[in-house]
Amino acid sequence: MISRREFLHSAAAASAAAAMSRVLHAPSGGGKIERMGLELYTVRDQMAANVESTLERVAAIGYQEVEFAGYFGHAPARLRETLDRLRLAAPACHVDLADVEHKWNATANAARSLGHRWVVVASVDDKDLESVASLRALAARFNAAGRRAHDAGLRYGFHNHSSELKPVHGSVPLDVLLSETEPALVDFEMDLYWLTRGGGDALSYFAKYPGRFHLVHAKDTSGPPAHEMRDVGAGTIDWKAIFAHGKQAGIEHVFVEHDEPVDAYASAAASYRYLKSLEF
Repeated sequence: MISRREFLHSAAAASAAAAMSRVLHAPSGGGKIERMGLELYTVRDQMAANVESTLERVAAIGYQEVEFAGYFGHAPARLRETLDRLRLAAPACHVDLADVEHKWNATANAARSLGHRWVVVASVDDKDLESVASLRALAARFNAAGRRAHDAGLRYGFHNHSSELKPVHGSVPLDVLLSETEPALVDFEMDLYWLTRGGGDALSYFAKYPGRFHLVHAKDTSGPPAHEMRDVGAGTIDWKAIFAHGKQAGIEHVFVEHDEPVDAYASAAASYRYLKSLEF
């Protein structure tokens, strides 16, 4: 006999493996990323100035998907018209946990209008990570948010930073959240830069929690001790190994991101070119 959690875990992993083929493809010559996305936080200054022209330039680079980090005062229906014109999909958006818990109807309506499948909480308060008890309480809130999203035909996810890798009374917050949330209700967006900076190992997480990481943020690091953020392929992260284990992880969407690029478009283009040529 298997427990309910084990059953849900297996079901979620199987579903993720089937969906992954939409993004990662493994022809005889090696695996390739078929569809790439850009987290629009990378071009937030440009979005604030002109949303439409920014999305046009993102599409011109070659990106087929975007992840929103705010709508910059634009109506979701109008944004959807621009996305459709540019043949861009927006599988996910970043929101605050308060948007899910206290503004759910508006959050869900915007998500459906724009074609989002995931609403992803980008970060949480430090107080939520300060003890095992607070982490378990946060996991319970995630489960409730996941149920709310599920009932609305959406998915709920959480995006990590390095703070979720800092041990709390002998426990790693990210592990607590992964083990205390229902796989059928709560997905995770692994930020590979912040995970690495925090001392985590992506492949170990893929093996320990298979099928949980439907979304990933791709950005590189110079390595310790400085961990300067770099364009994908210009740092020390082993991207071939990461994506070679994409099926195990459950990866469905890859979003390039750079938090503080000198030239946002040049950074987005450099990361796109690297990933476009990557075989694994």
